[in-house]
Amino acid sequence: MGQIDSITKLVQDLFGQLTPEQLNETDGAHWSIAQNLEHLILINSSYFPIIDQLKQNTYKRPFHGRFQFIVQFLGDFVKKSVEPSRQKKMKTFPVWEPKKAIQLNNVIEQFKANHENLKRYVELATPFIQNKTVIHSPASKVIVYELDTVFEIIIQHELRHIEQAKEQLQRILK
Repeated sequence: MGQIDSITKLVQDLFGQLTPEQLNETDGAHWSIAQNLEHLILINSSYFPIIDQLKQNTYKRPFHGRFQFIVQFLGDFVKKSVEPSRQKKMKTFPVWEPKKAIQLNNVIEQFKANHENLKRYVELATPFIQNKTVIHSPASKVIVYELDTVFEIIIQHELRHIEQAKEQLQRILK
């Protein structure tokens, strides 16, 4: 939870004083700050229905999620692919693409609210984390990992996109 709060504060400190125009500014080659934040909101929120299904005991784990070597390999692969260093460029799944044309005027508040929800879902997921529950990615049922790995991936991925948003901020301030 501390990492989630730290990231919320970092986003507020870095981008909270920007105008909607600055948050949405893009050159077409790079995502705007708002698009980066919207992307994170979309990803975080896409895990909530899976956790709801776990709580309701209606979640069906994919068959290949029963094989620990597959679970471990895919979890490690995804974690490595979202490292904040951004040494490897990746294209996101279409379900997580931010909107191109819509201007987001309250994206910072949306991000903060999403983080409050994320903290609530981490709490809901605690017993499943302790049981090493395996889930699939909301973007592809082929990708499976343990639930604790999901939250590690989310944090790493957020830091990755905050770095990307900081680069956009530097372009704006030039």
